[in-house]
Amino acid sequence: MEISEIKFRKFLTEGRLRGIVSVTFDGVFAVHDIKVIQGDKRLFVAMPSRRDESGIFRDIVHPITLSARSRIESEILDAYERESALHSAEDGE
Repeated sequence: MEISEIKFRKFLTEGRLRGIVSVTFDGVFAVHDIKVIQGDKRLFVAMPSRRDESGIFRDIVHPITLSARSRIESEILDAYERESALHSAEDGE
């Protein structure tokens, strides 16, 4: 399964939440509301989640294997860096 599109729904330069993206796989399956978050040491990706009856947030959709998670996170963070460079260039003009 390949990522065919990463689309930023929201892009922020300040605060911990840096972006919200939609990812399309093989042009036929989309996952919305994936968050790019600035952690204490690095950016990371948080899958869409909902709060359950006990108040705990649980992922609605997520990769099953570590290798799939790493690949998805890597591609999203690469797209974030490209988007960040575009925003920086626009702000500099």
